[in-house]
Amino acid sequence: MRFPAPLVPATLIQRYKRFLADVRFSDGSEATAHCANPGSMMGLQAPGSPVWLSPAGPGRKLSWSLELIEADGALVAINTNNPNRLARAAIEAGLIETLTGWQTLTPEVRYGAENSRVDLLLEDGGGLRTYVEVKNCHLMRTPGFAEFPDSVTARGAKHLRELAAMVAEGNRAAMLFIVQRPDCTHFGFARDLDPAYAAAALAARDAGVDFLCYDCDVTRDGVQVRARLPVEF
Repeated sequence: MRFPAPLVPATLIQRYKRFLADVRFSDGSEATAHCANPGSMMGLQAPGSPVWLSPAGPGRKLSWSLELIEADGALVAINTNNPNRLARAAIEAGLIETLTGWQTLTPEVRYGAENSRVDLLLEDGGGLRTYVEVKNCHLMRTPGFAEFPDSVTARGAKHLRELAAMVAEGNRAAMLFIVQRPDCTHFGFARDLDPAYAAAALAARDAGVDFLCYDCDVTRDGVQVRARLPVEF
């Protein structure tokens, strides 16, 4: 996934109200950028951090969107609209080795008993369906250890229940975490931040849901799925 236009560097002044970030450019001018991230962004919102912005499209209220922040010596992509696109591109390119052999890929399909939409539905043409939920991850509190979630997510736990229900009906299901940073070597669950989600993940694994995690190469030109990380329960 390449950025459609060159990113513009700035310095973070503050991130607030979840979706807003004040930034300062090298010429001293300031602007408010859209921050497409509903999570806490723990560890990724320190004032003074170098950030990179993309110009917003026509008709947008704010002229800039926050895309990258430098943290722990690495570039981290914070836009939570990226992971679904990254996951789809990686699956279509055959980079996710356990998600191959499909004939059709359909996004945003309604499913389950809790009025959900699965991120990606893979079908092999012979009746086998694979339901894939995709989650963004960029929390790293211990060097090398990616964690999810960075705040309580009742919606995330609901998705795990839905995936387990699909397995019980004879389908395949996978929970795919996309780590939008290049400096992690393994992945696990932030039990102290959301113990209910960690418990739901363990129950879903025991019910037959596959848990997959891939990190990303992040540059000022774009973000690309790179390598599989081990998932620890």
